[in-house]
Amino acid sequence: MDIMQLIFVIIIALFVILRFLPTKGVTNITIQEAKDKLKDKDIQFIDVRTPGEYKANHQARFKNIPLANLAGQQINKLDKEKEIVVICQSGMRSKQAAKLLKKQGFQQIYNVRGGMSAWH
Repeated sequence: MDIMQLIFVIIIALFVILRFLPTKGVTNITIQEAKDKLKDKDIQFIDVRTPGEYKANHQARFKNIPLANLAGQQINKLDKEKEIVVICQSGMRSKQAAKLLKKQGFQQIYNVRGGMSAWH
């Protein structure tokens, strides 16, 4: 293996590791913890799946803001001072959304681990 191949392997490894590390300032929660938070009327709940996925199956308190739309005007409709719970189908898009929210100044962000696939 020459030096270029080694550098390439290291870059790929770093990319994979960084992609799966938890985001600082984002708390991963279980389905049960998310269900417990549903009782609190002061918490914001967003579902970042597509409108079609949302329409097929969703929880009542979750507002549908697809991940692709979150970076635009939709983010301004959310209160940075309130807790926010984010869900998607498996937990990957909501993790991306949580990172985006963190960069936009949100402080109390919860990502639902396993997403709607794990919701019973």
